[in-house]
Amino acid sequence: MSDVSGRLVSARDVWKTYDRGRISVLEGVSLDVAPGEVVALWGASGSGKSTLLHLLGGLDVPDRGELSVCGLDPRVETDRLALRRSHLGFVFQLHNLIPDLTVTENLRVPGLAAGRPTAETEARLRELAETVGLAHRLGHRIQDLSGGERQRTAICRALMNRPRLLLADEPTGSLDEKTGDTVFNLLKQLAERDRIAVVLATHERRFAEACHRILRVREGRLAEV
Repeated sequence: MSDVSGRLVSARDVWKTYDRGRISVLEGVSLDVAPGEVVALWGASGSGKSTLLHLLGGLDVPDRGELSVCGLDPRVETDRLALRRSHLGFVFQLHNLIPDLTVTENLRVPGLAAGRPTAETEARLRELAETVGLAHRLGHRIQDLSGGERQRTAICRALMNRPRLLLADEPTGSLDEKTGDTVFNLLKQLAERDRIAVVLATHERRFAEACHRILRVREGRLAEV
C-alpha cells in the first residue's frame, strides 16, 4: 500500500466494537492527516479518541474500514511492526517508561529495537535531551524525575527514530496546568520543526484550539470543528 495523495494518514469508514459487537466505540470514522499537520482529536473521556489512536498505531485493529498510515496498513502484522520501528512515535498519558532505568537507558530502547547503530542512537538521544532541557538528567532514573520531566523523556523516546507521524494520547492529562502547557508547546514546536504529522487526543479545548485542525469526537463519530 502507498501513501494516498501524499497524506500520512488516511482512514475510511472505520468501525470498532468490543464485547462481540455489543459495545460500539467508533462508527464510520474517516480522516486524513498531511505531513507537518497537527490535528486534535477533541472530546470527552470515553468518546473514542484513544481507540482511534490505537487503531492508527496498530495497537488494535478495526472491525471494518480502510487504513493507510505512512504508506502501511496497520491491520497487517508485518506492516504494524515496520510502522512502530521506523515511522511512528507514540506518547501516552502516563508515559509508559521503565522506572528503574535511567533516561539514557529508556531512550536507547527504540534505537536498539530498530537495529540502529549505537553511535547514531547516542548522538540522537543527546540531541533530543539538549532540545527538551534534560541533558543534566540523562543519568537519573525515571522514578526520580518530576511528572513534566518524565513526559519530556517520553516525547524524546517517541522521536528517537525520527518518525514521520506522532500519536499523542492525552499527553498533558496527568500534569498540572503550567507543566501541561510546557509539554504541549514543546510537542508542537518539535513537530513543526521537523515537519512531523501529529494526531493529539485531548479533552481540553485550549490545546485543541492551538492545533492546526480540530476533529470533534463524540459518541464514536468524527466531525471537523
